[in-house]
Amino acid sequence: MTTQLSPSTASGPAPKPPGRSPRALWHLGVNAIVVAWLGLFAAVAAAHHFLPHSYWLLVHVLLLGAVTNAVVIWSGHFAASVLRLPEANRGAPAALRLACLNAGAVAVIGGMLSGRWPAVLAGGCLVAAAVTAHAVWLVRLLRRALPGRFAMTVRYYIAASALLPAGAGLGVVMARGDLAGDLSDRLLIAHKMINLLGWIGLTVAGTLITLWPTMLRTRVVDGAERAGRTALPVLLAGLAAAVAAALLAPPPLAAFGVAGYAAGLVVAGRPWLREARAKPPRSFAAWSVAMGCLWLAGSLTALAGILVSTTSWTTVTEDTSVLTAPLAAGWIAQVLLGALSFLVPVVLGGGPAAVRAATAGLERAWPARLAITNAALLLCVLPVPTTVRVACSLLLLVMLLYFLVLLVLTVVRGMRNRRKSARGDADPVPAADPAPAEVSAPPHRMPGGVALGLAVVVLAVAGGGAMDVRSLPVAERSASTSADGSEVKPTGRTTTVDVTIRTMRFSPSAVDVPAGDSLVIRLHNTGTDTHDLVLETGARTDRLSPGKRGTLDAGVVGRDLSGWCSTVGHRQMGMVFAVRVTGGERSDTADGTDGADSTGSQESSGTTHDHSGGTSEGTGESAAEAFDPMAEPAEGFTARDAELPPVTDGSRSRLHKQTFTVNEAIAEVAPGVRQTLWTFNGTAPGPVLRGRVGDTFEITLVNDGTIGHSVDFHAGALAPDRSMRTIQPGQSLTYRFKATRSGVWMYHCSTMPMSLHIANGMFGAVIIDPPDLSKVDREYVLVQSEFYLGKRNGTADADKVNTKEPDIVAFNGYANQYDHDPLTAKTGERVRIWVLAAGPNVPSAFHVVGGQFDTVFREGAYDLRPGGSERGGAQVLDLAPASGGFVEMSFPEAGNYPFVTHVMTDAERGAHGVFRVH
Repeated sequence: MTTQLSPSTASGPAPKPPGRSPRALWHLGVNAIVVAWLGLFAAVAAAHHFLPHSYWLLVHVLLLGAVTNAVVIWSGHFAASVLRLPEANRGAPAALRLACLNAGAVAVIGGMLSGRWPAVLAGGCLVAAAVTAHAVWLVRLLRRALPGRFAMTVRYYIAASALLPAGAGLGVVMARGDLAGDLSDRLLIAHKMINLLGWIGLTVAGTLITLWPTMLRTRVVDGAERAGRTALPVLLAGLAAAVAAALLAPPPLAAFGVAGYAAGLVVAGRPWLREARAKPPRSFAAWSVAMGCLWLAGSLTALAGILVSTTSWTTVTEDTSVLTAPLAAGWIAQVLLGALSFLVPVVLGGGPAAVRAATAGLERAWPARLAITNAALLLCVLPVPTTVRVACSLLLLVMLLYFLVLLVLTVVRGMRNRRKSARGDADPVPAADPAPAEVSAPPHRMPGGVALGLAVVVLAVAGGGAMDVRSLPVAERSASTSADGSEVKPTGRTTTVDVTIRTMRFSPSAVDVPAGDSLVIRLHNTGTDTHDLVLETGARTDRLSPGKRGTLDAGVVGRDLSGWCSTVGHRQMGMVFAVRVTGGERSDTADGTDGADSTGSQESSGTTHDHSGGTSEGTGESAAEAFDPMAEPAEGFTARDAELPPVTDGSRSRLHKQTFTVNEAIAEVAPGVRQTLWTFNGTAPGPVLRGRVGDTFEITLVNDGTIGHSVDFHAGALAPDRSMRTIQPGQSLTYRFKATRSGVWMYHCSTMPMSLHIANGMFGAVIIDPPDLSKVDREYVLVQSEFYLGKRNGTADADKVNTKEPDIVAFNGYANQYDHDPLTAKTGERVRIWVLAAGPNVPSAFHVVGGQFDTVFREGAYDLRPGGSERGGAQVLDLAPASGGFVEMSFPEAGNYPFVTHVMTDAERGAHGVFRVH
């Protein structure tokens, strides 16, 4: 026997006129919650560079907010429909569950953003309680109903609802922190498996048993219900095995659980394939769901491959981060939008004509939209230049916004038509509207729509590529030209060499090639950063992330050639390569250091490279030319606040939780001088942390930049292998340390070249108070650093960094800023000044003109304290790069007291300020 099931089958007796349908009003109201969360997701995506925890926030606004609400709403609707109890999914209890769910979601997100774990705990409990109540309601509904053919769908929903509280509990535990070893990685993987494959995956699988053939306008094939009943225990067993392995066993064992889960999907999905063969998808709803299922299949395959390839859960956590977009956007979001585009017109009702009109409105230009979404998402997953990935991300955001606009317009239009019908005394419309007639693009137009969508993606890729310096034209010079300018005769042979990148070197760093041979270089990046190989001819590999391979075809070679890694700073650190020609005349430029700048180096393009292939556009003119130490800042200038707040009262051992988001920002570093800085939380120096001996710090590093970065906290003593590792754009890590010793400690990016990352803004201070630190009237913190100015609006000049030739030396990231906005004090007040010499190259000799220090604390110990028999004082706090301390003093009378580094050339470069004493 075969059956066709509408999502509103057995909806009960005919309602009152269309404008008064309680069923439609209920669904419109509750689905407005889903739309609101989707709108918030779009807003977060647009502003994520300015938000803390942006990566986590994007995922949870979509999945915890929009998708979880949709699951609760529509699983209730389908459960009531298949059990022929249509009125059961509405009313005060259902509204209360939704209110509890959304209050919990808001509390979890707010608690994470504010760093308040009790709010996360309360929110997690509310979410778990709401979904548990939903599961109990489903069980009672199942017991109350008569036996039905598709009752197994409700069992999928019950199983899914039983799993979410466990996943939420793991999330709350991770938010608390204080997890030893790789436990945080294990819990994270288990959390993802339960929530994605359990809560969402089981719900989708159960729903598609009936919704998929309804979308296709075909019958539920024989055996579908039997396949559904068989698949559920297989899915649960596979998921349980995968989660158990994640918590207790090595990763390869979890791969068997993932394979079992995939086998369950195959069992459930075989009838879906038969239905699709009987009636191929012809609508946006069906194709969106189908593409989502393909993304799920690919993601499960990739997950299993990651699990079997390593024995480290930390590696699994890092590698599976690339699956977030395919699962969240490729699978879940596409299934959700496809389902909404099919179900909303049915809920609006108004008769077959109205349903068809609403469906047509939601599926406007759907072939192009579908092509854009999936092609752009695929490019976001592939190793493309950052600017291309950004362009594709924008396309995805535009597609989501376009759908939301269509959805709102469709609902408004439908409600308006229903009110008009009600005023016109239209005949009552049965609640059980037939499923909408298929609205699809004519067959001859579908390829055109797909082609249009792909053309839009191609244009976006071209635009993104044009913004990447590597895609700009270079002054190429044929490799077949010999040293004297003549063309070498090709031999017809090809020399192929394998070159490996190890740390910051090519191995081998030089190869011999017979004159006239074609040269092919196969490059393998075994390092920990992104690299490439560029020859002076302009031939180059793609940017290769760690573990990736690339090929460079140099063509026919007739002379010695130099090559290098074009990642900013890497060439200066020795990442050079030489091609030596044998059997012909040799030039003198194949040492990788000379003779290349005019034929394709980064300087010839008028841009400054970033650290992974992006660019920081410059004017072609050095920013150093704009620096005038005597220049005045713009009217209304306010210096960075140097006042150090006191340690908060409380226990002497507390947990300090912060998120450091790496991003790139164009900032003024002196009047009229702007540079592109790599920053922690948007400032250079980064945020100042303060605590006491015994305090614990948990820092979540989120890389929202375009290159790899890391962080090294000198205040913590721990092995650097894991916590200080470089993370790529879009990744995050948690760095946890206990402050066991007092001092002014530096933190900085430790990604190579470290000197360049520090010089470009990635540093800051952690202040750990010595025990029994005396109270003072005022405390200030000054972090001294240098700027090696590159092009205007560009990044630091790596050559200047290497030769230790700074253009600016500054306190707190801006030359002479406290000359223009002085620090203040009153006569007789005790003032403590904390100083850190961040470097990367220049020491500090901190001195207050007209003042004397009676207390000097340097590198964890007092050099001078009041009350000694010597009655001594100090005039300078001398600090090597990366060292710190503090001084204390009182000002004897009112006036202006300059402070400087007494390395006077550095003071004249901007390390100068004023205390204004009243």
